[in-house]
Amino acid sequence: MARKSRKNPVVEESIRAVTLNTALYIRLSVEDGHGRSNSIENQQLILNDYLSDKPEFRVCDTYIDNGLKGTNFNRPNFQRMLADIEDGKINCVIVKDLSRLGRNSIDTGYYIEQYFAQHKVRFIAVNDCYDSTDKNNAQNGILLPLKNMINEAYALDIGKKIKAQAHQAMLDGEYIGARAPFGYKKAPDNCHKLIIDEETAPIVRQIFEWAAEGIGINTITVRLNEMGAVTSSVYKGLTSEQGKRYRQNEHWTTFTVDHILINPVYTGDMVQGKSVIVGHKQQDTAPEDYIVVRDTHEPIISREMFERVKAIRDAVREEYKNKPIDPYTENIFKGKIFCPHCGKPLHRQRAKRKTKADVYRLHCLSPSRVSKSACIGVNIDEQIVIDVVSVALKNKLSAIKKSTPKTDKSDILKRQKSDKQRELNRVQSLIKGLYENLVSGVISDEDYKELKIGYAEQAADLTSELERLDDEICRLERESKQRLEIKSTADSFKSSRQLTAEIINRLIERIEINHDREINITFRSDGKENC
Repeated sequence: MARKSRKNPVVEESIRAVTLNTALYIRLSVEDGHGRSNSIENQQLILNDYLSDKPEFRVCDTYIDNGLKGTNFNRPNFQRMLADIEDGKINCVIVKDLSRLGRNSIDTGYYIEQYFAQHKVRFIAVNDCYDSTDKNNAQNGILLPLKNMINEAYALDIGKKIKAQAHQAMLDGEYIGARAPFGYKKAPDNCHKLIIDEETAPIVRQIFEWAAEGIGINTITVRLNEMGAVTSSVYKGLTSEQGKRYRQNEHWTTFTVDHILINPVYTGDMVQGKSVIVGHKQQDTAPEDYIVVRDTHEPIISREMFERVKAIRDAVREEYKNKPIDPYTENIFKGKIFCPHCGKPLHRQRAKRKTKADVYRLHCLSPSRVSKSACIGVNIDEQIVIDVVSVALKNKLSAIKKSTPKTDKSDILKRQKSDKQRELNRVQSLIKGLYENLVSGVISDEDYKELKIGYAEQAADLTSELERLDDEICRLERESKQRLEIKSTADSFKSSRQLTAEIINRLIERIEINHDREINITFRSDGKENC
């Protein structure tokens, strides 16, 4: 009988004695469809089954990215796993198959063949029978790039199929939007079917009824706010899944009302395909390319009412277009003047006069556009604001002109920076020479380690000090540049005696005017001045 060797069992036992801190990585995305083979539960079962008879693998954590594409590696839990690898917490990564790690051939190959190898991390793909430590499995070194390219091609193919499926769904009159239009909700048994939402549909009907009576959208908006009608964004937040957040506007706006009045979905027709993705960017499509399917769901209003509202609004729009245009003068306070009570920008309105020059007034739109109770309001002649701001600017510029620029401090800091840089260069030179001294026997290994730590601390302190000096020098140079700009502006204002938009933009951050017509000016890089 042949003699049995005891060598292999000893080697196998020594390998098993090494405990591997293991990460299980699981990924599921829309590209995987609705099958169970790639579900999170199924991946977990496969990985657990693989580890059931391998005690040398100690699972430290399971990293799960749900609903994220394999072509993008900026996934939260994948990045968390990499951070744990960097910290030395993980030295083995196991996945169900290569496609779970990623479907981008270049990046997937980088992590498997370079990143994991550099960090001494063992990588295992169970279903692909790939183990980075298995030297006998040489064919995987050849097949690995091919498998990654196949996975990437699969992801691209799935993406095309999803787009084609969505396009076909639109042609079939199925709703593919994430949220149902205001006034509708998705059917419980079919997310592509719209049904009337009895809580919000009455609001939509009221909007169309008012518009059919010839009432303008500004008046409709105020009426909705005064009656306390729930807005679409607030209703979306109330009816959304827990944990999802939406920006909620408690007040109706003319934009929202206008969007409802032009949407044919309320007549029972489906109009989709208004935009396409070209080169990863969303672009609007031409109206003739919209996908229109009639009578796909129950209407909230009749087609006759929709067409009547459209005709009324078209007539108003045409009348406005035919009016002779008398251009406004320049709004020098544009983007700078606000109501402190509601925070909205003040609106500039012209009062035409037959024999005298037109008068411009600045007022808050909230009482007339939102509701009467939305703001106590502001109303003031623009010329009063111009006079007050001009006087405040003259006083401010006179004070700035008297101040002396702090150029000496900047020169001192630059000399300090030069000294610190020379010191850092000296320390870095000493660090480079340490290793040569160690090799030549001038210093011991213990002295080498101690000196290196000391020099490294000095270098870190000097680097930090250089960064602080750089920041301070940049700040002083920025302030110096601002002073020169202000001086130039002051000279321009002094010579012309005329307030311009350029002067205001350069010197003023914000102007607030309250109900009592008190004007608060915030100068750039300065506090407030009350007038």
